[in-house]
Amino acid sequence: MCVKENFSEGGKFHALTEFVCNLYKSLKYKYNNMKILDKYILGQVIAMFLMGVFVFSTIIFASDVFMTLIKQIAKFGIPFKIAFIMILLNIPSVIVLTIPMGVLLSTVMTLNKLSLSSEITVMRACGIGLNRIAKPIFIFAIIMSLSSFFINESVVPVMTKQSKDLALWALGQKNIPDGKQNFIFKELNDNNVLKRLFYVGSCEKKTLYNVTVLDNSKPDTIQILQAREGKTSPDGWHFKKGAVYTIGNELNTSLFETMDVKFGLDLSKELNKNVAKEMNFVKLFKYLVKNGKTLEKPQSYIIELFDKIALPLTTIVFVLVGVPLAITPPRVRYNRGFLFSILLIFAYYVIRALSISFGENSESMIIVALAAWIPNIVLTIWGVWLYYKKVYTIS
Repeated sequence: MCVKENFSEGGKFHALTEFVCNLYKSLKYKYNNMKILDKYILGQVIAMFLMGVFVFSTIIFASDVFMTLIKQIAKFGIPFKIAFIMILLNIPSVIVLTIPMGVLLSTVMTLNKLSLSSEITVMRACGIGLNRIAKPIFIFAIIMSLSSFFINESVVPVMTKQSKDLALWALGQKNIPDGKQNFIFKELNDNNVLKRLFYVGSCEKKTLYNVTVLDNSKPDTIQILQAREGKTSPDGWHFKKGAVYTIGNELNTSLFETMDVKFGLDLSKELNKNVAKEMNFVKLFKYLVKNGKTLEKPQSYIIELFDKIALPLTTIVFVLVGVPLAITPPRVRYNRGFLFSILLIFAYYVIRALSISFGENSESMIIVALAAWIPNIVLTIWGVWLYYKKVYTIS
């Protein structure tokens, strides 16, 4: 039952409920009136798509994301529980990459299977052309492209930011032994030379009391920080009520009520490389307009901006190329769909890697703007040619 009355209070909720009910009825009506051919093809495409996304996500996790996190755990001492949560937070970004792969695999495998079993030939004999056969697949690809864009815009930035903050928080907390008194811990540089020495009078509920920090990180300068309280956060160390003594060519002393210092957050430099992934298209565009001239390498940010649109559209491009490749000639009696899928995915990501690398090192803004689009442009031209040739030579 759909609530159609508008109440003075909660009117927006009832309007939203009515919209959802009407949308559900519309989709249900369209599904019930969908042609048997569309249901048959979509059923096989969706089943193969889910398997493809799972397989490709597992491969990417095992070869890239998981190994990167394991290295961070070993290097920075992040606890296993925190690392496991970070792995879960990286799932949406991996799914965005695997949706185009899954759609391509499902398209090629499904049509190749229908072609081998002569079902494509039977359909054509009944007057059903390739355009009509591919119609539900293109509709499915468009829906998956929009879903990929939605995930990449709304879910991935939040998850990426949470993963980075969690890593920084874990790094800041790893040397804080709660409940211990009168202890020290040190930070070494890459040459195992003392960089900073921390002395803490006591630690209760992750709050440090009577903190003294000997900072030897700057050449020819020694800084001594003393504070009554200190705490770690994803943004660094937060000190209260203290003083900083700088010993160099001359002695300087400064008092403070509160001070934020980034001590021992070396992981932040590595994680901040993905700062563009923490913003959606609109936020990244505004960030570039505001800070573009001050960025060290604005090319990577511009490429990431255009890639937020180009990557979801890859799903449709893959179908445009995959449909004609999946139609097997009568003399071929084996399923070559999986091989075609793997080769096409490999070719796409090789072109993508080369174009992005070339764009990041280019001074021309036109080339930088096209870097994310070059793989799609190349495959679209090839796909249109293949599709045209297949339709007008087989039909």
